[in-house]
Amino acid sequence: MHKNLRLLYVTTETKAQASDLGKKIIEADLAACVNIIPGMESIYKWNNVIEEASETILLVKTHISKVQPVTRFILENHSYDCPCIISLNIAEDEGNPEYLQWLFEESAER
Repeated sequence: MHKNLRLLYVTTETKAQASDLGKKIIEADLAACVNIIPGMESIYKWNNVIEEASETILLVKTHISKVQPVTRFILENHSYDCPCIISLNIAEDEGNPEYLQWLFEESAER
């Protein structure tokens, strides 16, 4: 059976924003789990100016069927004009099978 699990990589301006988004995502049953990683440093070009910023990473573990709803939710509630939201495939034949099964059961459409 294909589990079709995804990890969304999202950057936020603050740990508080990541926590708020993460809690609401879990409450809305849009993901099985989120992780918050503060203290990330970003260097990027925005409007032809090189910028540096301290950001927080929000990792969202979910099923492919919920990627678009999670993305829409983040876009509607994020402070950035153009937030980083990247969906990565979670390999089904690698990692802890029991955890992957739990992740599938918690995040797949019911």
